[in-house]
Amino acid sequence: MSAAHSHSHSHDHDHSHGFGHHHHDHTPKLDHLNGAFIAGIILNSAFVIIEVIAGLVTGSLSLLTDAGHNLGDVAGLALALLAFKLTKVGSNHNYTYGYKRSTILVSFFNAVILVASVGVIAYEAIIRFIHPQAISGSTMAWVSLIGIGINAFTAWLFVKGKDTDLNVKGAYMHMAMDAVVSLGVVISGVIIYFTNWYWIDSAVSLIIAIVILRGTWSLLKDSLRLEMDGVPKEMNLTKIKNELMKAKGVIDVHHMHVWALSTTENALTAHLVIAPTDLHLFDDIKHDLRHRLQHLDINHSTFEPEFADEKCAEPDC
Repeated sequence: MSAAHSHSHSHDHDHSHGFGHHHHDHTPKLDHLNGAFIAGIILNSAFVIIEVIAGLVTGSLSLLTDAGHNLGDVAGLALALLAFKLTKVGSNHNYTYGYKRSTILVSFFNAVILVASVGVIAYEAIIRFIHPQAISGSTMAWVSLIGIGINAFTAWLFVKGKDTDLNVKGAYMHMAMDAVVSLGVVISGVIIYFTNWYWIDSAVSLIIAIVILRGTWSLLKDSLRLEMDGVPKEMNLTKIKNELMKAKGVIDVHHMHVWALSTTENALTAHLVIAPTDLHLFDDIKHDLRHRLQHLDINHSTFEPEFADEKCAEPDC
C-alpha cells in the first residue's frame, strides 16, 4: 500500500482514504486464493509422482510427457503464489511500487511455459507416430482418470477468481487443460486396450497440443500487453476520459496514461485543464476524480493541473 505514498504529500490523504474504502474488494480475493494455490501445488505434485512411476512401469511416453507437463504446472502455481506474496511486500527506495509487478512477469512466464510444453508434446507425438511402442492401455486409462479428478478439482478452486486476475486465469487454464489432456489419455488408453492401435497415443497427444495452444494464445497476448505497459484489456480510455470530464471544474483531460501496476491493480496519470479561478478547488477535484476512478478499477492516480489560458508544453498533449 505504501506505493501510494511515493506520490507527493499533498494527496497522501486522498490515497489512504481511497484505499480504506474501495480497496477492500481486492485483497480478500487473493487471500481466498492462497489456499487454492497451496492445495493445487500439493495435489499436483502427488500426481506427478504417480504418473512418473506408472509411465516408467508401463513404458507409456504419454504418461511421462504428461508428468513433465504437470511438473511445469506445479512450478507455475508456485511462481504465482510467490508473486501474490510479493505484492504484500511494501515499497522501498529501489522499488517505489513494491514488487507488485512480479505478478505480471509470472503470468507472462507461465504463458511461455505453456507454449513451450505444447512444442515438446507435439515433438514427442511425431517421433512416436513414426516408431509406435507397445503400451498398457488399462494402466494409462486408470492413471489418467485420477488426473482428471485432481486437475478438474484444482481448476474449480480457481473458477471464482479467473476473471479478476491474469495469474489466476493462467492457473485455471493450466488445470482445465490438464483435465482435457487426461481425458484424452483415458480415451486413447481405452482404445489401445481393445484394439492395440498404439498410434492413437500420438494422435491424441497432437490434438491435445493444438487445444492447449489455442487456449494459451490469449493469455500470452494479455500478459505481454501488461508487460509492455499497454492499457489493460478491460480498460476503455474513452470511457475513462468521459468519466473524468464529468467532474465539476474539469475543462479538459489530456496526456492521459493508463497501465497495470500488477495483475490486479491499475494506475493512471493525466493533465487536467482547469480554470485559473478554480485552483483553490484542485484538492476537491482530485478527490472527486479518485473516487470516480476507483469505480473503474483504477486505484493509483496522479493529476497535474494546467490552466485553460496556458498552452501545454509537453509534445504529446
